Amino acid sequence: MKTNKLLFLSFILLSFGFAAQAQRGARIGYIDMEYILENVPEYKEASTQLEGKVQRWKKDIEKKSKEVEQMKLNLSNERVLLTNELIEEREEEIKILEDEMLDYQQDRFGPNGDLMIQRRQLVQPIQDQVFNIVQEIAENKKYDFIFDKSADVVMLFAAERNDISDVVLRSINRAAKREEAQTKREEKEIERKEELSAEEEGAVTEREQEIEDKKNEREKMMEERRKQRDSIRDARKAEIEARRQRILEERQQRIDSIQKVREERIKERNQDNNTGDEEN
Repeated sequence: MKTNKLLFLSFILLSFGFAAQAQRGARIGYIDMEYILENVPEYKEASTQLEGKVQRWKKDIEKKSKEVEQMKLNLSNERVLLTNELIEEREEEIKILEDEMLDYQQDRFGPNGDLMIQRRQLVQPIQDQVFNIVQEIAENKKYDFIFDKSADVVMLFAAERNDISDVVLRSINRAAKREEAQTKREEKEIERKEELSAEEEGAVTEREQEIEDKKNEREKMMEERRKQRDSIRDARKAEIEARRQRILEERQQRIDSIQKVREERIKERNQDNNTGDEEN
């Protein structure tokens, strides 16, 4: 209810603002914070790490829950065999474990739990950066209003031409690139691009893409030629190896043939000698 009142008051104030700007034509833009966050690499990486923690926390809670259920089942099965004192002791143990599980769940997933805290810590720096960039864009481009499409303010219609999410995202990426720039030349190139309008930057990006496409095409042609050369070289190598193998086999056959002839001659000679000895 309180939120609805706040939104209603915001709508009224915005309506007055639009009416005041109507005479000169209000310049309105909007951003999509969810879209921006999804396309910031650092946020995506940190979100993946946080999701890993969430899964581990859920497994811990599931494990504790199974332990509690097993203890309850054991107590139910053994109740008739236990004294009242032992039953009360078992029930106290179960209660303690249940409380520990609920406390753990609250510490991890409660309103002030680790998940909410770490999400705020993850999002806050990017939100601050987006806020500062939006202020700068609004002043430079003479915007009268800029909304967050993914926030609570209801937007009944938003022309895509007013979406400046990509402009904000480019500014974030440029800031990251400036931090990564290692030479003065790289810094000047980044600064030059920052001075370009969206249309000019789009043209530059298109030219860069054409250059990159041509480069990739050349690399592809060179790769195909290299594969062709390698194929021819491999075929020649296989042919040479086959010829060499054939020569070795023929040579071995000649050697075997000569050896066989020698053995036959020796055998004949031995037979002749034996015959001569018998005659004597």
